[in-house]
Amino acid sequence: MNKKVVVFSQIDSEIQARLEKQYQVVVLNPKNGDINQQIRHEVVDADAMIGAGRLLNESNLAPATKLKIISTVSVGYDNYDVSYLNNSKIWLANTPHVLTETTADLAFTLLMSAARKVPSLDQWTKNGEWKRTVAVEQFGQEVFGKTLGIIGLGHIGAAIARRGFHGFNMNILYHNRREKIEVAQQFNAQYRSLENLLKQSDFVVVAVDLNSESKALIGVNEFALMQKHAVFVNIARGSVVDENALIEVLQNKQIFAAGLDVYQGEPLQDSPLFQLNNVVTLPHIGSATIETRKKMAELAYQNLVDALEDRTPRYLVNENF
Repeated sequence: MNKKVVVFSQIDSEIQARLEKQYQVVVLNPKNGDINQQIRHEVVDADAMIGAGRLLNESNLAPATKLKIISTVSVGYDNYDVSYLNNSKIWLANTPHVLTETTADLAFTLLMSAARKVPSLDQWTKNGEWKRTVAVEQFGQEVFGKTLGIIGLGHIGAAIARRGFHGFNMNILYHNRREKIEVAQQFNAQYRSLENLLKQSDFVVVAVDLNSESKALIGVNEFALMQKHAVFVNIARGSVVDENALIEVLQNKQIFAAGLDVYQGEPLQDSPLFQLNNVVTLPHIGSATIETRKKMAELAYQNLVDALEDRTPRYLVNENF
């Protein structure tokens, strides 16, 4: 009998078709009722799972008797209980690196849009309010030659630094759990404590992984250190930032603007952020380009197939049980 694969969220149609030619595939659908109940029912005899965006832990995976791998079509894996997967001898594979450049592109899209008030001025123009030469209320912040502070100099953080240094002649500062001298040398980047980075940067971009150290990393005290003309960008995870503190800072115009792609609760609904004209709110689209999503789906597919064909997947989160 073919091995069973549970597709727990929408995936690339071509990848799904390939899976269906090789394995017994069950596709979960919220329209068919409680998704967690569907998961508990289908994992009983499942060999593998693929998808993204679902919370997977003991509460819905406990019935699994032979589950070998969960292949997430994402880099982040905070939706998965890794400790439980380790104890249950279930591999978790992700899709790093392929989304580095497109996510760095989005970081700069947010940075520049927030700095130049792009969304609010777009709406202002469409509303017919452009009746004379723009006034100081429509002025933005310059980007070229400014100081860019990056919190988290991983692959994405380094790609952001490269854009700032080579494209905009920016002075690069960075904060990381440890100094990355060889990486930093490429952009003449200077290491700073978090406090000094926030004080000295015109633009602050958060690009850290979500873990116990980074959760609520930026809150009331950290925002108080930033300059009044500063622009804050978060492309990491919503839980890295105290969202209520950020809202208050933007309401009081303690900083110039913010650009956000991630939030504490997603999808973002009925948020005070929607009432503010000094914040750009995007719907978690860091990797959402046609090309990158194809690459992610392909990599997730390969991780899954490798596991089911008794090969070690290339990108394992929990390689050693």
